[in-house]
Amino acid sequence: MVHNNISIGLDSVIRGLSEEENGQTRNNEERKGNVTYGIDDTPAWYLCIFMALQHYLTMIGAIVAIPFILCPALCMLDTDPDRSNIISTMIFVTGLITWLQCTFGCRLPIVQGGTISFLVPTLAILGLPEWQCPSAEALAAMTDAERRQVWTSRMCELSGAIAVSALFQVFCGYFGIIGSLLRYVTPLTIAPTVALVGLTLFDHAADAASQQWGIAAGTFTLLTIFSQCMGEVKVPTLTFKKGSGLGINWFPLFKLFPVLLTIAIMWSVCGVLTATGVFPQGHPARTDLKLKIIEDAPWFRVPYPGQWGVPTVSVAGVLGMLAGVLACTVESISYYPTTARMCAAPPPPLHAINRGLGTEGLGTMLAGLWGSGNGTNTFGENVGAIGVTKVGSRRVVQWAAALMVVQGVVGKLCAVFIIIPQPIVGGLFCVMFGMISAFGLSALQYVNLNSSRNLYIVGFSLFFPLVLTRWMSAHGGAISTGVSALDAVLQVLLSTSILVGGIVGCLLDNLIPGTEEERGLARWAGEMALQTSRPPGDAAARAPDTYDFPVGMPLIRRWKWTSYLPFMPTYEAGKFTALFKRKES
Repeated sequence: MVHNNISIGLDSVIRGLSEEENGQTRNNEERKGNVTYGIDDTPAWYLCIFMALQHYLTMIGAIVAIPFILCPALCMLDTDPDRSNIISTMIFVTGLITWLQCTFGCRLPIVQGGTISFLVPTLAILGLPEWQCPSAEALAAMTDAERRQVWTSRMCELSGAIAVSALFQVFCGYFGIIGSLLRYVTPLTIAPTVALVGLTLFDHAADAASQQWGIAAGTFTLLTIFSQCMGEVKVPTLTFKKGSGLGINWFPLFKLFPVLLTIAIMWSVCGVLTATGVFPQGHPARTDLKLKIIEDAPWFRVPYPGQWGVPTVSVAGVLGMLAGVLACTVESISYYPTTARMCAAPPPPLHAINRGLGTEGLGTMLAGLWGSGNGTNTFGENVGAIGVTKVGSRRVVQWAAALMVVQGVVGKLCAVFIIIPQPIVGGLFCVMFGMISAFGLSALQYVNLNSSRNLYIVGFSLFFPLVLTRWMSAHGGAISTGVSALDAVLQVLLSTSILVGGIVGCLLDNLIPGTEEERGLARWAGEMALQTSRPPGDAAARAPDTYDFPVGMPLIRRWKWTSYLPFMPTYEAGKFTALFKRKES
């Protein structure tokens, strides 16, 4: 009788495990069916180069825009040749940090680059009395060495503030402090945070597209046709195989390269209209408008830490930049599960999220020390690019990172891509930012939208941040506590819509009563994957995992102490915090 009960119990366990495995298999197959290349897929190297170029072209407009706003605040002249060096530094550092994040960080195919979140506190710091620029007459009367001293001293102040404030994210990420709070990051927190990224950026898309609406409309029209209507259309291409010779292969050109094809066609159109004189001199859609950037750019220059001088540190600078770090942290937490779903990856486990946030903080610290004048954050534009192209391969983004490093070293090559006409960039932004907003709102599929409670939270957490941030941007001096550093922190926090929306959504969803089914917590738990590592005795634990390190895993699994570290793939929840708890006698 006991033997029968044991057999029945074992059969139940086996059936339960089989059903769970079958469910996971179906889930993985469903994820895989949504993309052309999944996260662990490795396309041919020549395909990787072209698909990596799409990621580069997607983020280059946003990265280059930051130095063009930053340099005047640093008191640099328009003709200063170091402007191109700052751009090269930012692209170079973006490549290094992107490769580090994809390979050893969270291991998702995300691009880590400069962000507007750091630009806002930067402008606040440089607006302090001691850092305000001299008059134009005074700058004109200075020698080249004196003018260089003016802007490098300000860059050193920014570098120190960025590097020190990033230590907060490094500590909270690698020690699992932020990851332990993920149980409170629900769909009603993710939806407004990610959606507001795209909704808030509509001004930037409008400014770029409105410079020539015809070119911008042609850009997003072609991109829509290529990515949505012609995805299944295959183009015959010649191939050569040893032994069989020449052959014809049907290649899904429009599915893999919609962004690249769109840019190439519309850039050619702008070139023709420029050559025929349709666009007058100085028109923003002319292809020869920024040729001077290529002429002034050096052929080769390797950026290095401290290239502008030794970083300096002040309390006001660190506190101001800390607001940018907090905003980036909230935004990245929102992107991790979204990116995983888009590239057919399993939900990111706790150790991957901890490691991703810590690596992002490390990247921000390196960006500050290198003198880029900015931090790093997950690029929403490239998350949208994955959704458009259906290419979520980690290897592609690693190739993109290598391309960025090369671009940062070869100044002339970097300048070539900077001269893309702005209306084309605006047309791309109209699609990419819309995709980001849509993916944010897709998190609402887990909650009950027939609930008036949920509708209230969604509506208020989307609308109120837009109202508040718009008012803050129009009334820059509204906050006056008497402490300039505190004023800067509050100004940045209340001017960052993604941070306000995330906090409002998180507080309302966790404070207003609601059932777990109503809030979608059961279904969302599978997306956030708050489990840590698989049991050591499980055979699957010895198999390669998407979020494992690419090297050294057999050794890490043999070391028992790695299970105490929140950023290790073998991390077991509760072990690290248990070290600091007093044992009962």
